[in-house]
Amino acid sequence: MVTAVALAPRFGFPTTTPTPLWNDRPLPVAPAPVQAPNWVELAKQLKPAVVNINTKRVEEGMPQLQGPMGRDDQFQQFFKQYFGNQRRTVRSLGSGFIINPSGYVLTNNHVTDKATEIHVKLADGRELSATVVGRDPKTDLALLKVDATGLPVIPLGDSSGLQVGAPVMAIGNPFGLEQTVTTGIVSATGRVIGEGPYDDFIQTDASINPGNSGGPLINGQGQAIGVNTAIFSQSGGSVGIGFAIPVNVAKPVVTQLAQTGRVERGWLGVSIQPVTPELAKSFGLASAQGALVASVVDGSPAQKAGLKRGDVITEYNGRKVARSEELPRVVAETP
Repeated sequence: MVTAVALAPRFGFPTTTPTPLWNDRPLPVAPAPVQAPNWVELAKQLKPAVVNINTKRVEEGMPQLQGPMGRDDQFQQFFKQYFGNQRRTVRSLGSGFIINPSGYVLTNNHVTDKATEIHVKLADGRELSATVVGRDPKTDLALLKVDATGLPVIPLGDSSGLQVGAPVMAIGNPFGLEQTVTTGIVSATGRVIGEGPYDDFIQTDASINPGNSGGPLINGQGQAIGVNTAIFSQSGGSVGIGFAIPVNVAKPVVTQLAQTGRVERGWLGVSIQPVTPELAKSFGLASAQGALVASVVDGSPAQKAGLKRGDVITEYNGRKVARSEELPRVVAETP
């Protein structure tokens, strides 16, 4: 016998369906108007312009020696007195990319820093000696020159409009593995990682490892929009957090390096700090934007312009200053 059983609502419990705590409605986002970049074709065309940089430098100094009972400065002095400072040759690998058919190669300064010999290996197998046209430690950029013409190049794009989530491709020589291509997206822009006064890094999850430094970060149009520079890793390998110098930071630096071999920057003469929401409220500002002047150097352009401690700079030379980190870069670009 089949019996149908109806359960009555328990006393005190509602009979209506409760409103869920979450919202499952899809976002009203229009589908992407274009397909994913043709990475296969872009890689074929761009890889010939990416180079392997091999450097040699000589380091002097005694290795840290220990006596039988552990660290002993007298033991160290004894060996230094009789054997002197030891010299050793250190070799390192990095990447770079050709930006001019006449042999100009853009890379990181730390790839070639203190190098006594620099060799650039082209995709066609040629290995050429390179000279340093100029270097800029503050942005970690260096411009090299090889004696060759008619070389393939990678065009420089515009990093100012780069959007988080945009697809990107990294090309380089991680661990000496030449012409390695990885892809990912832009994870963030404007990152400050403590590398220098002009930090403005692009963060990407495209795999970047030791040896990738100096290689290009490419957008979907086949243009370099960054110079791969650093990774965040506790193991030394890629964990999906890589950083690239925006190409818009590199362009004025490269121009000056090619012309004079060095970079000259504007100087304002202030120390600054961020405008926090609390400070913005105390100053009566509509939003927490700009750079708060903490001090002014005597005789500086800032003092001559009438800037005082406690002023908030929201615009410089016609350019908006939304964050305090932006002011040093804007001032530096002043002729």
